[in-house]
Amino acid sequence: MREQERRVSIQGDGMRLHTTVAGEGPPVILLHGFPESGRVWRHQVPALVAAGFSAWVPNLRGYPPSDVSPHRRDYHLRHLVNDVAAIVAETGHERATVVGHDWGGIIAWAFAGAHPSLLHKLVIVNAPHMGVYLEKVWRTSQLFRSMYIGFFQLPFLAEAALSARNFFMVREMFRRVPARRGTFSPEEIQGFVASLSQPGALKAALDYYRENAAGDALEMARKAETKAPVQVIWGMRDPSLGAFLLEGMERYAPRMRIHCIPTAGHWVQNEAPDEVNRTLIAFLGRGA
Repeated sequence: MREQERRVSIQGDGMRLHTTVAGEGPPVILLHGFPESGRVWRHQVPALVAAGFSAWVPNLRGYPPSDVSPHRRDYHLRHLVNDVAAIVAETGHERATVVGHDWGGIIAWAFAGAHPSLLHKLVIVNAPHMGVYLEKVWRTSQLFRSMYIGFFQLPFLAEAALSARNFFMVREMFRRVPARRGTFSPEEIQGFVASLSQPGALKAALDYYRENAAGDALEMARKAETKAPVQVIWGMRDPSLGAFLLEGMERYAPRMRIHCIPTAGHWVQNEAPDEVNRTLIAFLGRGA
């Protein structure tokens, strides 16, 4: 698979995105979450290539070697969505399938609502629709599960805590949050930390939470709807996102199917890669 990879720098909405491309055929754009990088999709890329698709895997803005901005406003959801539109244009195809996990999933939902003509199919991997999330957060265990988001709003203090002792809290996140222990090797975790420890990168990752917690960005996410086919893949042992967030998603995506994996958690694409890949390819069909 490595021989088929190529790296491209794509001009997004004011910032350049380091993107790895593998394979030929209809494009599938894979969007990572916090605090990862495009490497989180390493199990899915070979499966997509073998099925006849091209896999486009960006590091999101603020995640080196993509551009990092010190300005919080540069992480507004509309810029994140426009970055995805720029990647679609770079593929040379009129439309693309978009796959998003965690923050990548929130961006994918918003992209589907903002650019329906650019979307072929949508795949959501353990990421809430914000309309459902906002309905349930105050009357379910989600409020407790999401308390870290309030902590992330604190400037300087959140950065200091997450980076302390050589990013100990971040390393523990990758070690302990997956339902399957050993999901990420020490080398993989070090790779994520190495990116996050670049100048300005940790603040940029936290600015996703700070810039989009209220106002028009939150409204954009809350109102996003799509008529495109949608596949949701959900690891049921996710400690940060309750499975009750699946209830009501169909209001925003009537052509939705849901596949739950009881033994996997938040990083379901890494914890149960074979089942995720089978579900993904079955939904997409065969490529060129």
